[in-house]
Amino acid sequence: MKLSKLLERMNYTCVQGDVSTEVESLIYDSRKVTNNSLFVCISGAKYDGHDYVEEVVEKGATAIVVEKDVTVSKDVTVIKVENTREALAFLSAAYFDYPAEKLKTIGITGTKGKTTTTYMVYSILQKAGIKTGLIGTIETIIGDKVIPADNTTPESYLVQQYFSEMVKCGCESVVMEVSSQGLMLHRVSGFTFDFGIFTNMEPDHIGPNEHSSFEEYMACKGILFKNCKVGIANIDDEHMETVLKGHTCTLETFGLSEKADLRAENVDLHSSLGNLGVKYDVKGLMDFNIHVNIPGKFSVYNSLTAIAICRHFNIPVETIKQAMLDVKVKGRVEMVPISKRFTLMIDYAHNAMSLESVLSTLKEYQPKRLVCMFGCGGNRSKDRRFEMGEISSNIADLTVVTSDNPRYEEPEAIIEDIIVGVKRGNGKYVSIINRKDAIKYCIENAQDGDVIILAGKGHEDYQEICGVKYHMDERDLIKEILDEMPVEKREVLQLAWNVQ
Repeated sequence: MKLSKLLERMNYTCVQGDVSTEVESLIYDSRKVTNNSLFVCISGAKYDGHDYVEEVVEKGATAIVVEKDVTVSKDVTVIKVENTREALAFLSAAYFDYPAEKLKTIGITGTKGKTTTTYMVYSILQKAGIKTGLIGTIETIIGDKVIPADNTTPESYLVQQYFSEMVKCGCESVVMEVSSQGLMLHRVSGFTFDFGIFTNMEPDHIGPNEHSSFEEYMACKGILFKNCKVGIANIDDEHMETVLKGHTCTLETFGLSEKADLRAENVDLHSSLGNLGVKYDVKGLMDFNIHVNIPGKFSVYNSLTAIAICRHFNIPVETIKQAMLDVKVKGRVEMVPISKRFTLMIDYAHNAMSLESVLSTLKEYQPKRLVCMFGCGGNRSKDRRFEMGEISSNIADLTVVTSDNPRYEEPEAIIEDIIVGVKRGNGKYVSIINRKDAIKYCIENAQDGDVIILAGKGHEDYQEICGVKYHMDERDLIKEILDEMPVEKREVLQLAWNVQ
């Protein structure tokens, strides 16, 4: 492939060499350079690709892309750009022959709701017979292939590679989570989304390794709406106008407000036989009723967002309704239906904000008792432990404090910190170090009408101890607990045998 082909949609300066030179691979990791590579020098937080130009040339790179001045032998083509991360995105799109243009691309951004909404959209489109790929916090799905995720939004090269694989396996569309970091670091540059979605905005991801301020965080989210054809936004969020300032897309809104183009009315928090969900009427651009088997007001927003997106695919209402009944998101208020007497669920809530949100949501269902089991990770802020302990104690009736990724700390010490916070609230508590034993305690002591949430691990399937990740999936632990339980006790609790 000629270098000029990869550069065709970019602004650049050829500092030396010839853009007609042939390149065989596009590389941004100096360790992977081979003969006739085009190497892109990325200025990262820990490493700067510009420091490795001599090494990559020795390995056979015939062209390099830089944003700083470098000195290399005259037989190497040097392309200078303003931003090499942005350049990598455009080069990757060209390298894989612009796969985004062969798909309907859906990008979802916001502080909360990205993961669940992404799976809802995926579920509806798949049920409608529209083969769809997914890229998100938990995994990437390409046909039958599932790839565990490292980042919410992968590096631009991987995004384009995944798009290309999706096209090859017959996908017609792709739905993906788009993080503020992904937008800021140009991971989704190089193409235009067909649909860009804004879920909500809260102060988060502010710090030395993320965003310097809430204003910067909002501005990064807003980049998506200068890079999509149709924007779909939550009109109820107070920050919507700020995030969308300067947008270049056609705009639609959703929400509970009468001003929304697509509205949810007559919201009913539904509870039946150990299952929690929501029912509501869809009004405005569409008109029908819907039942979602995921609890909480945020499920209204997530499902309404998915409906607002899928409306553009002309999917029959009955298909949307059935997909919403069936959708299940691993580790996001995920129901584990083991009994009709009480509700058991798993959720990823692992900080104060997310724990308060999910517990407040579940409290609205007026359970006999709200039981919250959680722990905190080691080698992290003690303030998080105090805050989460206090929140659980103030909202839940019973807090079960246990272990969660102790890393290089003693689990007992972490639990003692959490209990400091728990004692600031009014709720009862117990501490059980072993997580399986803690789950067993919750199940064996469940009362009719209880809602039990196992918080913190969610989709994670490991426990990190002293630098080693040991397999530990809460779904497996629940199965083991049921298998080990005497039949008579299982019958008293009316426990099911088939945990999915």
